[in-house]
Amino acid sequence: MSTEIRIEQELDTAPTAPPPPSRKLPKVERETVLYGLCSALASVVIVALAFWLTPLDGTVGWVICAYVGFLAIFWALTRRSIGTLRANDRIAAVAVTTLGLGVVVPLCLIIGYVTIKGIRGLNATFFTDTMEKVGPLDPSSAGGAKHAIIGTLIQVGLATLISVPLGVLSAVYLNEVGGRMAKTVRFLVDSMSGVPSIVAGLFIYTIWVVQLGKGFSGLAAAFALSVLMLPTVTRTAEEMLKLVPGGLRESSLALGASEWRTVWRVVLPSAKTGLVTAVILGIARVAGETAPLLMTSFGNDSVNTNPTQGPMSALPLFVYKQIRAPEANQIARAWTGALVLILLVLLLFVIARAIAALGKKV
Repeated sequence: MSTEIRIEQELDTAPTAPPPPSRKLPKVERETVLYGLCSALASVVIVALAFWLTPLDGTVGWVICAYVGFLAIFWALTRRSIGTLRANDRIAAVAVTTLGLGVVVPLCLIIGYVTIKGIRGLNATFFTDTMEKVGPLDPSSAGGAKHAIIGTLIQVGLATLISVPLGVLSAVYLNEVGGRMAKTVRFLVDSMSGVPSIVAGLFIYTIWVVQLGKGFSGLAAAFALSVLMLPTVTRTAEEMLKLVPGGLRESSLALGASEWRTVWRVVLPSAKTGLVTAVILGIARVAGETAPLLMTSFGNDSVNTNPTQGPMSALPLFVYKQIRAPEANQIARAWTGALVLILLVLLLFVIARAIAALGKKV
């Protein structure tokens, strides 16, 4: 037996060293909670005295100073108790938790406020009646937003049918194909992401409504919404495609599959859940837009299911029209419309997630 073979066998049979134990963040202890409470109380007292004894003023400044003081005192106390390394972990955990609450709490407050204001006028007639025969002095329980709900579903549905194929194909081109035009396409997509919604509405109004003489319609609104939806879907889909392991592509190509078949049979199915997320984000981006609809669909108080003819209403237009009215009953109806719009987006989100979960099982 040669020396090289014997060395390889010895290396294969040699015991391997156990991997180093991973350092896990310790659980929150009572002592840490006590330190946090004491730190918060001490920070509030110190900052209150500082603001009282000095010309400092302002609620926002007081909160910022109190929070910074809390972090400093909490770090000093925990450092003496559990060491510098774990104290840094605690401070990082507190900072991340604070940022998370800073995002979630305002969102919950907005949803809660809209729910409280809009739940009063939410009844069955709101989904079955229109505003065709409702006057400004009629109670808020009279009429409904059936025409607006139907218009929103049609316009957002058409915008989705336009944007999703274009967005996914653009993402495939940017991530899988590349080429000379890749930088130009990415630049245009990034530029479209920053376009104000009113500009998209003006663009479609100038080209479709005025120049081509097609008039106000749900299709014009769908075109304007697709302009806003396309960059969101493209950028999100591209990021999802980047998460697909390169080994899957290499394995498919090594087995003799062509590039387009690899993308169709391997890459896209692997990123299916992420692509559904891209569609959801795109829908959420345009579902509440009002400015483009003012110059494209214009609004209507009756049901119009033909997106190519005549003005068509939508929930954002319904809310905008009612909230600008002087009567309290009309303003209450606007809050109900805003609540229904939130529920509609939530329903679309749940349906999309269910479809993605079903596709994953299949």
